[in-house]
Amino acid sequence: MAATTQAKAQEALSLVEEVNAVILAEPADANAIVPLADANKKVSKEITKRMNEIDMGNTNSIVSFGSGAQAELQVISQAMLTDVRNKDVGPAGDSLRNIVTTIRGFSVSELDVRRKRSWWEKLIGRAAPFAKFTAKFETVQGQIDKVTEDLLGHEHTLLKDIKSLDILYDKTLAFYDELALYIAAGTEKIRLLDTIDIPAKDAEVQAAPENDQVMKAQELRDLRAARDDLERRVHDLKLTRQVTMQSLPSIRLVQENDKSLVTKINSTLVNTVPLWETQLAQAVTIQRSAEAAKAVRAANDLTNELLTSNAANLRESNKMIRTEMERGVFDIEAVKQANADLIGTIEESLQIADEGKAKRAAAEADLKKMESDLRDTLASAKAKATGTGDTIGTAAN
Repeated sequence: MAATTQAKAQEALSLVEEVNAVILAEPADANAIVPLADANKKVSKEITKRMNEIDMGNTNSIVSFGSGAQAELQVISQAMLTDVRNKDVGPAGDSLRNIVTTIRGFSVSELDVRRKRSWWEKLIGRAAPFAKFTAKFETVQGQIDKVTEDLLGHEHTLLKDIKSLDILYDKTLAFYDELALYIAAGTEKIRLLDTIDIPAKDAEVQAAPENDQVMKAQELRDLRAARDDLERRVHDLKLTRQVTMQSLPSIRLVQENDKSLVTKINSTLVNTVPLWETQLAQAVTIQRSAEAAKAVRAANDLTNELLTSNAANLRESNKMIRTEMERGVFDIEAVKQANADLIGTIEESLQIADEGKAKRAAAEADLKKMESDLRDTLASAKAKATGTGDTIGTAAN
């Protein structure tokens, strides 16, 4: 990590300690709404002031009763929402995951230079393990520097959010307390209506002349309707106060999460990233030592291989040469075989000659017999003195 980045991380550490030192006030009990009769002078004055905002003859004053207390809170909330739209908390976590993924991607198995590349790696031209290792280290250093800058940006943004949430919490707590005053004022006003104003108006109706009773009765109904509207409004304020009380721990929870994330980011910047860089540097040194050891081992293995192969070759060639030296010009077995084949050839020739001579003699005897038989047949034919015989004999002669 660059020296400037390291200095910025150290500076941010004081801001982290500052936001962690802030202690937020606790909200009052949800049921701790002090009525006017039990309130001290200061609170009693505030309750009376809010009671004066109610005009029973004006419906709008009843409907809007207590809404003014939320104006300042709404301004702060809108500003916070605008910041939330412009800020995404996700990238802070993404940056941490990017660092972890980058380091985890630096797998130990890839440091094994003896590992052969797969056919797929050869096909796509993937770098050899050590070349890939060196290139990946150079890339990782750049990635760490960039992610470190991103984390610093997220850290400052979260610190700003934490301070904004402090303001929002204080304003929400003030709104929570303000609602208690409005609820007390509304409750007291309803009590006065039920005990004084409505009974007095009812008495006016009863005492009014018959011609005015309809008008007075209508005024009584309007007063009672306004009283019911005020009661519903006070009920809504009680619900709003309950929801506001629930939002206070929610704001605090978000703050605590942001504080934890800021602390984690700062710890990563100050402690973890330099440690990773040290480990990576050690990994490179170890790998280079392993490469040197492998070269020495390869040289020793080659020497041993030459010694053993030369000895084996010498023994084999010596055996072949000595064997050839001890052999005669002709092998006796070859001479015996040639002599046997020659004798067999002579004997076969004599046998074939004798068989030919016998066949020729038999053929001469057959020829003589055929000639004698032909001659006897011709002589017999002439002796019969037939035309056929003369013709045959003549033809034969």
